[in-house]
This record gives sequence, C-alpha cells and structure tokens, in this order.
Amino acid sequence: MPDESVLAQLLPQLTRLSNLLGRGRLYERARAGAGVMLERPGMTILLILNAADDPLRVGEIANRMQVEGPHVTRQVQVLEKDGLVERVVDPADARARLIALTSRGQDVATQYLAVVLGWFAEALADWPAADRDDLSRLLARMVDDLSTYIGSLD
Repeated sequence: MPDESVLAQLLPQLTRLSNLLGRGRLYERARAGAGVMLERPGMTILLILNAADDPLRVGEIANRMQVEGPHVTRQVQVLEKDGLVERVVDPADARARLIALTSRGQDVATQYLAVVLGWFAEALADWPAADRDDLSRLLARMVDDLSTYIGSLD
C-alpha cells in the first residue's frame, strides 16, 4: 500500500495542474495562438480523435470526455458541418458509424497541439531529459492505473 502522506501531497498538485490546464483563458490563448475558432468541447473531440489510433464511436468519445452521448452527438454535428470530422462505416458492424478526423480536422488539431506542446517544451526546457522521460512514464502509468481502478468501481 502506498504511503498515504505522499498521496496526500500529490492530490493538491494534481488539482492545481487540472485547474491550470482547464482554465478558460488558457484555452482562449492557445486557440488564438493556433488561429482556431472552435469552442472547447469541439476541440476536445478533435484532440481525442487525433490521439486515437482509429475512428471512434460517439459513445467512446463521450466516455473519454466523461459526458453523455447526446452532448457529443451535437458537437459532432457541428464539427461535421464545418468539415472537421466525418462519419465512416464501422468495419466491425456495417450498420454503425464511427467518427473520423478529416484532413482539415487533423490540421486544426495539429495547430492547436503545436501551441500547447510548445508551452510544455518551454516550461520543461531546463529539466534533464531523464526527468522528462520519468515524468512522462510515471504520469502515464498513474493515469492508466487510476482509470482502471476507478472504472472497476462502476
């Protein structure tokens, strides 16, 4: 069992990071820097699709956003109208449709990520490469393990 005092110190830092990354002004600054005019939910969908290996069902996008499906459906309709995503046939079930990025949607996600990742690169520029690698590895492990555990509670 991990030392609870270490975990008690970690939680406020994670909350602080979440607040920093979730602030509206930060999103607005990144959006302006990338020349993107999407609202946050639409950008979130583009980023989820960009990170996925394959197109996703609306339900899976909703799960990753931790929202209900109808919310995603409305956002996908706007993104589709703007030519940023498209519906494609699910190879596992020809009756179902998946949501995929268009090349334009890929460009928008790439522009936005370039701005945000640039901020991370600059903020961590003085860190030794080994520390950056450790952070990436350990944070991914923690998020995976925490997601699995919380998922088992449902």
